[in-house]
Amino acid sequence: MSKNKIVLETHSVEATQALGIRLGQWIQERQEPLCIALVGDLGTGKTHMSQGIANGLGVNEEITSPTFALMNTYNNDKGNVYHFDLYRLDDVSELENIGFYEYTENQISIVEWADKFSDELPVETLWITITTLDTSSRRLELESSIITEEELAAIGGTYVVGH
Repeated sequence: MSKNKIVLETHSVEATQALGIRLGQWIQERQEPLCIALVGDLGTGKTHMSQGIANGLGVNEEITSPTFALMNTYNNDKGNVYHFDLYRLDDVSELENIGFYEYTENQISIVEWADKFSDELPVETLWITITTLDTSSRRLELESSIITEEELAAIGGTYVVGH
């Protein structure tokens, strides 16, 4: 299945979070399950993006990376948002132990370090690859086989730099 793709740039932590808020609001309006897979090296802004997405989804509590807990659950007015950090996992069997599949399929979930187990994510996944351009700027590639390029561009708004 081919993937639709757009490229975005943000030039501050606040801009990355604002983009996440736009995405979270779009997901909330869409009212369909979606897994957001975040990929990037340490320090690229995966957690800042997660914070924005969760805020856009209506989560009002503090959003922290679940590096040691592996999963955090946040409440919003439509149910739960599941936030995973797979950095510390090494074997696919560990996913079953933490209930990964039941919280990423037919749910709204955010998965940091998703590329460690890319074959284990549902079809309903939006992949966001974050690359550092300089100390404050990031390149974000959004890819999905279920979201159109037009929808991705609408979410990206002024941050879109190419397809």
